[in-house]
Amino acid sequence: MASDDIALLAEALSKTHLGYGELSYKGQGLKLDNTESVKELVREIEEYQGLRALRLEGNTVGVEAAQAIAKALECKDQLQVLGGESLESIVCLSLGSALMTAGARLRELDLSDNAFGPDGVKGIETLLKSSVCHSLQELRLNNCGMGIGGGKILAAALTECHEQSSALGAPLKLKVFIAGRNRLENEGATALALAFQLMGSLEEVHMPQNGINHAGVTALATALQHNPHLRILNLNDNTFTKRGALAMAQALRHLRTVQVINFGDCLVRSEGAIALSAVLREGLPTLKELNLSFGEITEAAALVLAQAVQDKPHMEKLDLNGNCLGEEGCEALKETMDNMDRADILASLSDDEGEPDEEEEEEEEEEEDENGKEMTENGVKDRDSPVKPEPTCHPEILSFLSSPTAETLLKLGDNRTGLIQQHVDVSDSDKVADAFLRISSLYSDDHEVKKAVLETIDTLLKKAFSGSSLQTYSFLSTLLVMLGLLKGEGKVKKVQVLPGHLLVLEHAVQQDYFPQDHASLLDTFVNVVAPHSCCYLGYPIGSQ
Repeated sequence: MASDDIALLAEALSKTHLGYGELSYKGQGLKLDNTESVKELVREIEEYQGLRALRLEGNTVGVEAAQAIAKALECKDQLQVLGGESLESIVCLSLGSALMTAGARLRELDLSDNAFGPDGVKGIETLLKSSVCHSLQELRLNNCGMGIGGGKILAAALTECHEQSSALGAPLKLKVFIAGRNRLENEGATALALAFQLMGSLEEVHMPQNGINHAGVTALATALQHNPHLRILNLNDNTFTKRGALAMAQALRHLRTVQVINFGDCLVRSEGAIALSAVLREGLPTLKELNLSFGEITEAAALVLAQAVQDKPHMEKLDLNGNCLGEEGCEALKETMDNMDRADILASLSDDEGEPDEEEEEEEEEEEDENGKEMTENGVKDRDSPVKPEPTCHPEILSFLSSPTAETLLKLGDNRTGLIQQHVDVSDSDKVADAFLRISSLYSDDHEVKKAVLETIDTLLKKAFSGSSLQTYSFLSTLLVMLGLLKGEGKVKKVQVLPGHLLVLEHAVQQDYFPQDHASLLDTFVNVVAPHSCCYLGYPIGSQ
C-alpha cells in the first residue's frame, strides 16, 4: 500500500468515531488489499469498545484485508450494522464467519453495489441462515447482479432464517428489503415473494429494474398483501401490463399504511390505472406519493386518477409525467387538479409522449376486421362466442350468444338465466363483458324482454363478481375498453354503443352485487371523462 494511501487511511480513521458505537469509513475511496493496508483500521476495530456499526461502503476491500478485518470482528458481539461494497464472495464469506464466531446480532446488513452475482449470495447464505441474522431488520442488496439463481438462494436463506428463529420464539421480522438492479426476473421475484409472505413484517420493499413482468409482479402482489405494515413500495422499471397491474391493485386493497407507491416506467397502462383508481377511492388512506410516470396511460384514465386522489388528505405528489395524454389531455388534467384545489401535488408533465398514434390504432383495427366479421346490429363484433368450450353446451345457448335476439332469449324459457350462467366462462373477464354487451343490447320497453334481460344480467354478474377483486377490476376495465371509454391493451374492438348497454349498466350498478368503488368509477367516467373526450355517451350511469 502506498504511503499516501496510508496517510488517507489515518485521516479517515480520525473521523470515524461517529457516536452510538459506529465506526465509519464510508465513502473514503480507500483501496484495502492486504494486511498491511488495514493495520491501523484493524487496531481501531479491536480497541473500539461497544462497536455496534461498521461502515465500509465506498472502499475496495480485498481478500487478505477482509480476513484481517474479520479476525478483528470475532470478538465484537455487540455489532448490529455492517455495510460494504466492492466485495468479492470470499470476502463476504470471511466477514460472515467472523460475525458468527463473535455471536453478533445484526440489525442491518448493507452489501449494495457489490457485483458479486449468485456466488456472492452463496458467500452470505450461511450468515443469513445463522442466529446472527435472526434479529435482522434491514437487508440492502442493491445492484449486486444476483440474477435468478442468487434470488432463489437468498429467498431460501431468508425462509430458513425465519423458520429457525420462529422455533426459538423470536421470528425474523425483516422491515426493509432493497434489491434493485439485480436481474431477478420472474423466477427470482417469485421465490422471494414466498419468503415475504412467510415473514409478513415488511415496511419497505425496493425492487426496481429487475426485469420482472406480470407473472413475477402477481406473485409479489399476493405476498405483499400479507405484510400489513408496508409503507413504501418501489417496483420502478419493471413490466406490469394489465395482468400485473390488476393483481397489484387487488393487493393494495388490503394495505392501509402505504405512503409511497412507485410504479413508474412499469407499463401500468390505462386499464391498470383504472384499477388503481378504484383502490384509491376506497383505501390507501395514508398515501403521500403515487408515481405512475411513463406507463402509457391515456387521458381518460389520468382524469379518473385525478378524481381518485381528491380526498387524500396526506397526498403530496401525483406523478403522471411521460404518459400518453396529448396536449389537450395535459391541459384537461391540470384543469381538473386545479378545480379540486390540488394543482400543487401534480408533478410536471413536460415529458408527455402525446396521444396514441391513431394511424397505428386504425391499422390494428383493420387487421382485426380482415380476420373477422363487421359489427352486427346488436353493436357487438361477431367474434368468438363467450360460451365455454364444453361438449355438453346446449346448441340453443351457443346460437343465442353468437347472434342474440329478444325472440331467442325468450324462447330459452324460465331457466334461461341458469343456462347462460352455466355456459359463460365467468373466470374470463373478456367473455363476461362480451356476454354483458350482447345480452344488454336486447333491452327494450317490452316488459317481458326487459325482465328477461335484467334477470339474466343480474345472475351473470352476481356469479362473476363473487370471485376475487381482481376479477371484478378486470371486468370493469374490459367493459370500458369495449365501450370506447378507455384505450385497452392489445387488440380489443370497440362496440357500437346502444342505449340498452347503458340502461342495463345503470341498473346493474344499483344492485348489491356491484362493488361501490366500481360504481363510483363508472360515474366518474360519464361525468368527468366524457366531457373531455369524443366518447360522450349521452346516457347517465348512476351510482349507489
